[in-house]
Amino acid sequence: MVETGDNGQRQIARDSLFVMAELRVDGLPGDHRVRVRNLSAGGLMAEGVTRIQRGQVVWVNVRNIGWVEGSIAWVQDNRCGIAFREEIDPKVVRAPITTGESTPRYVKPPLGALDPAHLRKI
Repeated sequence: MVETGDNGQRQIARDSLFVMAELRVDGLPGDHRVRVRNLSAGGLMAEGVTRIQRGQVVWVNVRNIGWVEGSIAWVQDNRCGIAFREEIDPKVVRAPITTGESTPRYVKPPLGALDPAHLRKI
């Protein structure tokens, strides 16, 4: 639930963080790389955005969640607020990235202890 304070500003729990995300803006070609500065269940603040207007429909590729639809709530210089169409769990974004079968070997944690007898000498 979003409450407004005496000054008309939203009063909602937001997490400050710094992660990169991809942004698709309705009517603009391609994806745009942005920095996410804060995040809540209902939206985020992105930095590095140009040529957008309040009310435009956007999609943000949020880490560990995927593409989330929203709309531009406000624009100031190269920053904007994005209100999500449906709420997300911001804790999932902060969780470590998990590895799976498609994860390259160089990204996965090191294998268990190696037996020196099985190592090839060069």
